[in-house]
Amino acid sequence: MEFRKAVESDIASIMNIIRQAQEHFKEQGIDQWQNNYPNSETILMDIKNRNGYVLLEGDTIIGTASVSFDGEKTYEHIYNGKWISNDEYVVVHRMAIDPRYKRQGLATAIMEKVEEMCLDKGVHSIKVDTHEENLAMQKLLKKNKFEYCGIIYLEDGSKRIAFEKNL
Repeated sequence: MEFRKAVESDIASIMNIIRQAQEHFKEQGIDQWQNNYPNSETILMDIKNRNGYVLLEGDTIIGTASVSFDGEKTYEHIYNGKWISNDEYVVVHRMAIDPRYKRQGLATAIMEKVEEMCLDKGVHSIKVDTHEENLAMQKLLKKNKFEYCGIIYLEDGSKRIAFEKNL
């Protein structure tokens, strides 16, 4: 399996995975990734900013994530808790796995690749936020030894629960 930077020709495959995740959230009544977010423009910006990544099996894109070392403005204020560290960190957003490949440890594989990227850059913290009803993501984070830190609010005011893992 390969984890590499996404390129513009990957957008259609990435959006196919994203749309399936959006539909799954909608079916579950989870108000995350709705209202045309993330969309192809979001993914294109990830690619242009060199933050977009894909997980491949052979030539098939089976997972995606945005991995940024540029900080996250909405993480500057955390409520009902605190971050574990105030050091440099990587943030993971927009992680999704093709439903045909779920429950095979691929999201964990992406997190392990992110950890390797961090250590290669001398960064020892990973921060992530998710919707409070996205139990699958919370389970993944706990499985990978992330700690609940508190609540953050997105720019549109949406509430998210925040996690951090120190390496």
